[in-house]
Amino acid sequence: MTADDTLWDLEERFWTQGADSARHATAKGAVFVLPFPAGILQGDALWREKDVAQRWRSVEMSERYLSRQNDIAVLAYRVSAERGDEPICEALCTSTYLNDDGKWLRLAHQQTPMGDAREG
Repeated sequence: MTADDTLWDLEERFWTQGADSARHATAKGAVFVLPFPAGILQGDALWREKDVAQRWRSVEMSERYLSRQNDIAVLAYRVSAERGDEPICEALCTSTYLNDDGKWLRLAHQQTPMGDAREG
């Protein structure tokens, strides 16, 4: 598996495997910017927020872009994800990873919602 494949795999697991998996792949002091009402989260607040802690039943990432410079990688993509009875989550996302002694750790994650997928 290439480094690029590893990063995309980590990102997909971030959505599908829940808070414990995400916590192990996230750098200490990481910052997440999530849609309202969650907002900007850092530290322990990341793992108390339901939007981070819940697993998504399915996730599809498209329009994928990856930029890597030395030990920093930035992933940008469009996501369509669903869980439970909630409307499908459609968002543009970025995640920044740091290669810390051979292990990729998420340093930042940001989501920009694209609105309700059911709207015209």
